[in-house]
Amino acid sequence: MSDTEDGSSDRDLDLFLDMMAAERGASVNTLSAYRRDLTQLSAFLAKRGETLRQAKATTLEAYMGKLNKQQMAASTAARHLSSQRRFYKFLQSENLRDDNPALSLKRPRLSRPLPKLLSLDETERLIAAANNLPTESDKQMRDRLRAICLIEVLYATGLRVSELVSLPRRAANSQNRVLIVRGKGGRERMVPLSKPALRALEAWRISVPETEKFLFPARGKSGHLTRQRFAQILEKLAIGAGLSPARISPHVVRHAFATHLVENGADLRAVQHMLGHADISTTQIYTHVLEARKKALLSDSHPLAAHDALPHSDG
Repeated sequence: MSDTEDGSSDRDLDLFLDMMAAERGASVNTLSAYRRDLTQLSAFLAKRGETLRQAKATTLEAYMGKLNKQQMAASTAARHLSSQRRFYKFLQSENLRDDNPALSLKRPRLSRPLPKLLSLDETERLIAAANNLPTESDKQMRDRLRAICLIEVLYATGLRVSELVSLPRRAANSQNRVLIVRGKGGRERMVPLSKPALRALEAWRISVPETEKFLFPARGKSGHLTRQRFAQILEKLAIGAGLSPARISPHVVRHAFATHLVENGADLRAVQHMLGHADISTTQIYTHVLEARKKALLSDSHPLAAHDALPHSDG
């Protein structure tokens, strides 16, 4: 019997959406997504002679398999699963079903997108653009020193942009050549500085009065350079380096730092510590970046890459 023939599915769906709106405060967009997902499921079930209320776990599993074959994004498939679990939980609460058949379904793994890549040459061009900023006035000289310090320290340490702009003036220890960073959860970590970053930092700090709390002071409410202002500085450097500003952000430079370290054989645990990741699995994405880069290199450079298959031997 189809959903439309007995009307139970339509009524169940309307009741479910009313509950989500009234008790859960679901937005119009969320309600629309639930209706769309469950209506599609209802049509699939009807072809199997089942209604939404009667659906078997095996039929729901077959439906999720169909979605996977359509190469649906994992995030979209996860939303479909969430819709089903919430709907059948509602039917249970209304004593319209004894079980929740969606609970046995496996949640699709959500793959994290790989970070945008910035080559070593492109990174060097960004740093060169900072060094080529004009110095015709005292303000321009100060802006140039600040830009050099920001880009050198960011690339040498891989700090989060919020960590970088809010660095206290005392954070840099020139004797030990390390930067003391207070990251997420108030956890402190020490990050080594490269020689260029140390030189840039020392040159900039001279122009920052000792009475200043922050290394990159500003007149705003926070007292330090804002993320937005740094993004503008980085955009200017990207243009000066002949790079598309759309490709460049503080986070992209942080990714470049980590990728180039791993590429040159750095220990993943050390990179994890420098980035301030609580879990090594977060840092492991950089090994995936390298794998993707190797595959692209093989595809572009291998002499047989243009052929569909290797030549067959007759004997």
